[in-house]
Amino acid sequence: MRTPKKKLYIRTYGCQMNVADSEQLALVLDSDYELTDRPEEADLYLINTCAIRRKSVEKVLSLLGRLKALKRRRPEMLLGVGGCVAQQEGQQLLRQAPHLDLVFGTHGIYRLPDLLAKQRQTGRRLVDTAFAAEMPYLCGPRPAGAVQKLVTIMQGCDNYCTYCVVPYVRGPERSRPAADIIAEVAAFVSQGGQEVTLLGQNVNSYGRGLPEAVSFPELLRRLAAFGGLARLRFTTSHPRDLSEDLMNCFAELPPLCEHIHLPVQAGSDGVLARMRRGYTQKDYLTKVERLRQVCPDIAISTDLIVGFPGESEADFQETLTLMRAAAFDSAFYFKYSPRPQTEAATYAEQVPEAVKTERLARLKEVQEQLSLASNQRLVGGVREVLVEGFSKQHNGQLTGRLRSNHVVNFDGPAELIGRLVQVHVTTAHRHSLGALLCGGQFGDQFLAASRQDHRRIPC
Repeated sequence: MRTPKKKLYIRTYGCQMNVADSEQLALVLDSDYELTDRPEEADLYLINTCAIRRKSVEKVLSLLGRLKALKRRRPEMLLGVGGCVAQQEGQQLLRQAPHLDLVFGTHGIYRLPDLLAKQRQTGRRLVDTAFAAEMPYLCGPRPAGAVQKLVTIMQGCDNYCTYCVVPYVRGPERSRPAADIIAEVAAFVSQGGQEVTLLGQNVNSYGRGLPEAVSFPELLRRLAAFGGLARLRFTTSHPRDLSEDLMNCFAELPPLCEHIHLPVQAGSDGVLARMRRGYTQKDYLTKVERLRQVCPDIAISTDLIVGFPGESEADFQETLTLMRAAAFDSAFYFKYSPRPQTEAATYAEQVPEAVKTERLARLKEVQEQLSLASNQRLVGGVREVLVEGFSKQHNGQLTGRLRSNHVVNFDGPAELIGRLVQVHVTTAHRHSLGALLCGGQFGDQFLAASRQDHRRIPC
């Protein structure tokens, strides 16, 4: 008789790369563990972490504190921390959390089975934060009903921006062979997948160091040639490396969605130079203008940092100026947080916390005005939505995203989850759109299968 698998619970913090890493964790451990959504029954509880800001680290430490009670009730449960915080803190985590059994870094995912075996044999608390020469990505079958997939195409970063911890916790840039990426996407599409998002710390530099000379635009062209792939996305794109060839892909490749995440971080040339970003405000806005020439419907999102060391009020005003000129559709914005090993953490002119907080509030107000204006421009139009599930904010409604990455909520039957549908956009809010499902696209018999009488309009 086959031995039942043990239970694995994974708590994930951070970006899409962390989510993709957690999927790799589950695949690596699949022979011995099956996933559970009930942490109280876990034989192995793993926390996959992000270290991009100090707040991320604090969340992990807070969770570890709360898990003391669970560990006391179930001392046989193994508790591990992986990812960027593990890579950054290493042995320190064991000192801070005496009930923690193991710590493994960003390259330790594929050594985890051996690490677990060693821990069970010896009973010792273990740390593994070594970088690996190669990282063997695993490809599992498409989960039932999944129509979206995150595909890691590269790992690490060579830019060493002065505020960023990524090169220290993810290591140098390494690109996956194009053939491996193409095979993974082809398998997903053949199983019914519709949307793929390519992941990397700087996808624009994909292909450097590979035996086969494949640029990122060339990789996109190869993937876009697949029949059946409805949507193709990527993140993150460094403005300095955004080429004309890549921008032209938005006009040339039908599956490539009309959205780009292009982190600017600041609008002041002086701050950008101290951040070591490699471009000026003018450089950035020139590329934004060119993107909109190539693809008039493109939506542009960004990352912004306020309170970088030495940032003056005049510098901050330059950021607001850039935001309005770029007319960002959406943005992620943060207060500067000094990170271990980074150059900026040693800068003398640290901005007071109260100033950071006040500037962040002003920046948020500007961006929310821009986001609302972006959403209002879509009202009255008919748009394609990939239905992702039920809305958390709107009781009983479905939610999905336009190709431009705008979030849309609308009434519709659960049978639409995972499908591409047409909606008529009716209302605009700061962070989402409201819409009505277009009628007639699925046939009366399909729509009648719903237990609700949803409002529809002919489109």
